[in-house]
Amino acid sequence: MKTAILLGRCPDAKGIVARTTGFVHQYEGNLLHADHHADAHSNTSFIRLEWEWDGFLLDVSSFHAAFAPLASGMGMEWSLHLSDERPAIGILVSKQDHCLADLLYLNHISQLPARIAFVAGNHKDAEGLARHYGVDFHHFPVPVGDIQARAAAEDAILALAKENDIRLLVLARWMQILTPEFLERSEFPVINIHHSFLPAFKGGRPYHQAAERGVKLIGATSHYVTEDLDEGPIIEQDVARVSHRDDAEALAHKGRNLERQVLAKAVQLHLQHRVLRYGNRTVVFN
Repeated sequence: MKTAILLGRCPDAKGIVARTTGFVHQYEGNLLHADHHADAHSNTSFIRLEWEWDGFLLDVSSFHAAFAPLASGMGMEWSLHLSDERPAIGILVSKQDHCLADLLYLNHISQLPARIAFVAGNHKDAEGLARHYGVDFHHFPVPVGDIQARAAAEDAILALAKENDIRLLVLARWMQILTPEFLERSEFPVINIHHSFLPAFKGGRPYHQAAERGVKLIGATSHYVTEDLDEGPIIEQDVARVSHRDDAEALAHKGRNLERQVLAKAVQLHLQHRVLRYGNRTVVFN
């Protein structure tokens, strides 16, 4: 079933849900889901509506023309999406390919509403996996501490992104810090997987940090990338129990399953238009 999805954010006020759902009803839309959250602290309303596209009396262009005055009256920032859209995405990976493998498989069985345009790696370890799924692989070596090589790799990735008109970049254990210049030039969001339950154990070697602290839970966090390392808005998290018997290597082994599941879930939520960002937080309509 083809559906339309409306995402909106506006100052909180009475009647927001009634006015938006009433608009869909006015043009004979069969509403399937209506999600709303009012954040009292910021006095902001967030809304997600989904309805059947077949039988709806407006096409995309006429929807924009008809809904814009209503949205303007509510001070709403909004976007309309159709469920059959398959935006192009790019994936960056290093040596470990468990997160990449999950994304490629989900895409293969049509559980990822996107088209994977390319995989790029700073090592060649994942090349065979990408090509197995018929996805182009590009190798951009970035020796540790080589600033020129990193700049060249980022330029090449941005060129690939522009060539393929990608709408999302996924860091599936890229293990490199993207520069502020890269993020400023990006015309798409970037989603990362961090192998820790943020805000604990930011930065490098979080499993070693966790082992040193003797934690009883480890976690994984998927978030949007910002210029502040591991500080971006969080989309999805999960945890697993561990014990004093687990050293850093055992924690990393147990954590890989969390990493791939959390990243895949975050990417799916984003592509299904279930995430609304505000400030350094998110509203996620599961």
